[in-house]
Amino acid sequence: MPQLLLELFSEEIPARMQAQAAKDLERMAREHLAAAGFLPEALKTFAGPRRLTLVAEGLPLAQADRKEELKGPRVGAPPQAMEGFLRKAGLTQDQLVERDGVYMAFIEKKGRPTAEIIAEMVEAIVRGFPWPKSMIWGTKKLRWVRPLKRILCVLDREVVPFAIEGIESGDVTEGHRFMGEAKPFVAKDFDEYVAGLEKHFVVLDVEERKARILEGCKTLCFARHLELVEDQGLLDEVAGLAEWPTPVLGDMDPVFLSLPPEVIRTSMRTHQKYFAVRKAGEEGLAPHFITIANIQPADGGAVIAAGNAKVLSSRLSDARFFWDEDVKVGFEPWLKKLDGVTFHAKLGTMAQRVERIVALAAEIAPLVGADVEKTKEAARLAKADLASQMVGEFPELQGIMGGYYARTFGLDHEIADAVRDHYKPQGPSDAVPTAPVSIAVALADKLDTLASFFAIEEKPTGSKDPYALRRAALGAIRIILENNRKIGFRMFFVPYLDRMQAEWRAGVVTSPRLNADWLSISTELLAFFADRLKVTLRDQGKRHDLVDAVFALGDDDLARIVARVEALDGFLKTDDGKNLLAGYKRASNILKAEEKKGALPTGAPAEPAADSAAEVGLYNALRLLDKPLKDALAKEDFTGAMTQLAELRGPVDAYLDGVFVNEPEHRDNRLRTLATVRDAMGQVADFGLIGG
Repeated sequence: MPQLLLELFSEEIPARMQAQAAKDLERMAREHLAAAGFLPEALKTFAGPRRLTLVAEGLPLAQADRKEELKGPRVGAPPQAMEGFLRKAGLTQDQLVERDGVYMAFIEKKGRPTAEIIAEMVEAIVRGFPWPKSMIWGTKKLRWVRPLKRILCVLDREVVPFAIEGIESGDVTEGHRFMGEAKPFVAKDFDEYVAGLEKHFVVLDVEERKARILEGCKTLCFARHLELVEDQGLLDEVAGLAEWPTPVLGDMDPVFLSLPPEVIRTSMRTHQKYFAVRKAGEEGLAPHFITIANIQPADGGAVIAAGNAKVLSSRLSDARFFWDEDVKVGFEPWLKKLDGVTFHAKLGTMAQRVERIVALAAEIAPLVGADVEKTKEAARLAKADLASQMVGEFPELQGIMGGYYARTFGLDHEIADAVRDHYKPQGPSDAVPTAPVSIAVALADKLDTLASFFAIEEKPTGSKDPYALRRAALGAIRIILENNRKIGFRMFFVPYLDRMQAEWRAGVVTSPRLNADWLSISTELLAFFADRLKVTLRDQGKRHDLVDAVFALGDDDLARIVARVEALDGFLKTDDGKNLLAGYKRASNILKAEEKKGALPTGAPAEPAADSAAEVGLYNALRLLDKPLKDALAKEDFTGAMTQLAELRGPVDAYLDGVFVNEPEHRDNRLRTLATVRDAMGQVADFGLIGG
């Protein structure tokens, strides 16, 4: 079946926009084709420095004839309703069909040539493309990321004729800007198109460009006994900068290796898009770099390498100047500068935030086995490097540079590590801090961020999270769980918000809520952590309703909550667990129904008559369960607690199947028995919140 090939050729598309542009092109094309009744056998898009490409296989040359059925007004409806429907359908009333008291219109539509539909689709895509930033040029009626130069559009090897603001479609494109033949070439299908681009030094597929870059880099490194310092983010970016990517190895002055390696890598990556390298099997960096050229240099890249080395030397000279100046200053002058740095208009200065973090870190320290004085000092210094020249030039090095400066100034290594690591983890692939002082400061930093922004009503909404509060909560959760620390958040949020209320009275914090309902902020924060914990556990394959069932107990110790959820998850996968859950729901439903009639009887159930075997069996099972269940919970042996609950499965089934609860003479005692079952199970989780 016919193939559609579309290329939108322009000036350079920013690398950061290319991946999303390919997705948007595919989405928009699928929507337009589906609206026309087309379902291509395959559809794929590509993005590169100067072109967006789409290929769709298996399109018909024309639409099939269609019959549409429209439901109209009821018989006897007002004339205005009938007139409006007739205008919409383009019919007269005698052409309508009455069905079940409703007028129906049956409209036959002749199928259109696919080329006409494609022409309309491409114009709609071009005019409505969701670029994050775009340009208007020419007649100022066309908007694209950069000036659009050509449109290649062929269906079944024939040009689909149309024009958009003077740009006519055709079957011609062009290759590399500098290499190969400068003249355009014809491509009437995808195979010709890919082969033509390859001949004219353009690699269409971004994954192939990435593979060429990695392979070339590793080959250069192997020849010089080096190893590539791999950087996926940089690889993604440079693959969008070059149509014919060619790695070139350059040399840098070894004197710069005295700088922290993060400074060297950041300077290379951020400003020059270079890859760093190291000596094979060794730590640290080697005095070399790899840049990705967009041409195949005739001299093997010697001129390119020399030019890039000069630029890198200038950048690293600046970095060395910043380092030398910073180590002359020290932490105390930087801390004074934080008095003049506004953290947030409603939350005071950065120095005032540091005071809150210090107080919070001191409370956390004993719970994680950290030295309180070291923790307070680390928390006090954690934000100081924000006032350094190096972090001013390279903001992504905040914390990291603080750790280096702390070591240079001879501070305790635990303090230096905590300053370095307190922002961690900054993403799902980032490691969490593991040293006690580092854990305390990292948690304090994240909990302060969460509590302070919740206090001023700056909570995440929908997809918007400008202060990265979801990331802060997930980071705190990971720190606690991966270090298996038992920490309850409620004990921090209440005194923390109490301190913030004092700051509100002093005019430091601006939030009327701190006066009106500040205690509810703690409840909201715990609910927010519960939601983030659900995300974490769902990623691990756990059910969110189990998290709800455990959170309902009021526990805010995340490690304990996760242990309960895991034990509960395992229990409910057994037959005993499934059947006991069903029994719990039956018992709860009986209690709810009876509660509507009046207050339920309270107290422990009395020993039943001996002739009621099912009743006696459950009574004895509950009596025997009480102590071992409480012992297991006290030891936080939640798997053992589930094992104890499993002993109720048989007696509960027999009771519900063989006992008439509402028998007047025994009703109160039997309801007490069911309430005791519910209460016993409720010590482990709120089973009423569990689905299934």
